[in-house]
Amino acid sequence: MLDVAVQAEGWPEQDWEALATHAAEAALAQSPYGEWAGWPVAIEVAVRLTSDEEVHALNLQYRHKDKPTNVLSFPMIQPDLLQTVTQNSDDGEVILGDLVLAHGVCASEAAERGIAVEDHAAHLIVHGVLHLLGFDHQGDGEAEVMEEMERAALAALRLHDPYPVRED
Repeated sequence: MLDVAVQAEGWPEQDWEALATHAAEAALAQSPYGEWAGWPVAIEVAVRLTSDEEVHALNLQYRHKDKPTNVLSFPMIQPDLLQTVTQNSDDGEVILGDLVLAHGVCASEAAERGIAVEDHAAHLIVHGVLHLLGFDHQGDGEAEVMEEMERAALAALRLHDPYPVRED
């Protein structure tokens, strides 16, 4: 189950619920939690499409960074507890967490890459869901693992590969 709320003017007309659902499913499928479909619970992710101003305020409040960013992830479950929580949910639902996307940043990055805003938003949702699952890109090793899952999810969605090939 995926809950999507469009909060800002300027986001293009789109079936955002379907786009976000496909992106989240693709991210989950490429992660070690790919067996999520077999879990006896509904996995819930809230996606909020909002303004740069709101994301800027959230980024300052929670990450102490005084600027907007493309996507913020707010996990509700520690990654090491995911299996336990999904096996022992009382009400059949697990709230994985929230994603918040900034329209202006997303649109600007999409324009720089020459892609549709919707395609970039799908990538950011994939990226954000992987963060909700506990993946990060702080070091090269973590970044490579996360980028590989993103590439596979985006390929499944028939979307662009956003990462340059690394020269080793």
